[in-house]
Amino acid sequence: MFRALLLEKDEAGFRAGVQMIEEARLPPAAVLVAPAYSTLNYKDGLALTNKAPVVRQWPMVPGIDGAGRVRESSHPGWQPGDAFIHNGFGVGETHWGCLAERARLDGDWLVRLPAAFTPRQAMAIGTAGYTAMLCVMALERHGLVAGDGEVLVTGATGGVGSVAVALLARLGHKVVAATGKAAEADYLRRLGANGVIDRAELGSPGKPLQKERWAAVVDAVGSQTLVNALAQTRYGGAVAACGLAQGADLPGTVMPFILRNVALLGVDSVMAPRVLREQAWARLARDLDPALLESMVSEVTLAGALDAARRLMDGQVRGRIVVRVAD
Repeated sequence: MFRALLLEKDEAGFRAGVQMIEEARLPPAAVLVAPAYSTLNYKDGLALTNKAPVVRQWPMVPGIDGAGRVRESSHPGWQPGDAFIHNGFGVGETHWGCLAERARLDGDWLVRLPAAFTPRQAMAIGTAGYTAMLCVMALERHGLVAGDGEVLVTGATGGVGSVAVALLARLGHKVVAATGKAAEADYLRRLGANGVIDRAELGSPGKPLQKERWAAVVDAVGSQTLVNALAQTRYGGAVAACGLAQGADLPGTVMPFILRNVALLGVDSVMAPRVLREQAWARLARDLDPALLESMVSEVTLAGALDAARRLMDGQVRGRIVVRVAD
């Protein structure tokens, strides 16, 4: 038996709570793991609060992220005792996830925990921070280097945004953070932001082409914010898009693309191939300041994850939520 946060939905309605579950109920997979820590990402928040049809099979154990140790394995790449990280691959949607003391996972979904990180630190980064690193790498592949000019980060107090600000600043970029939380300006400056702007400047319809400002953008918001970011990106610049906090629509024009040669770079973290995952985690181990990482984190227990998910969906969370799974 093990403790898990179980989501159920049937004729009686939606229910979520910590339960004791028999190991035999775990879905089949090659590697049995014991997550020590998990996280709450935006998708987890949607699942735990039943605000969107994220879960595709019921009942479901949420938790798209996990870090801990392997207990059993029939996969050639993993042995008992190995330290692992898991992100994405539909876990918490179609396959039981890591907000539990046990999980069975495909060995090809796992990457090794870098020696630079503890399991808690890896989950302080989680999918959000790993996605931020993928965005930075995408911009670098496009040619972004320190000194090119201002780099905008939208949704800056969220998980992706906080890590993106810290990474870009440490890499020598002049970062401008967009947020709707004016009281968090000092927090963003501590992470390395050179400037902070109100998200309202980007959130409403604007001209198809606006004053050129940004050398590059990391956008976790989508919708009108992404459209305005594109309209303000300098000639030859790029926007890495990875989220839809404002919406999934793109109510803009092709003008930035065909008149300013702006590139829109889609960034997916869920199904990214292992080689890209390993590169991202290696870069995080090298380029992310552990002290700054700790300043982004709040920790809750497995039992406290439900309340934390509600606060996350209500916009009351700054940075990253780490869930301590193991007692």
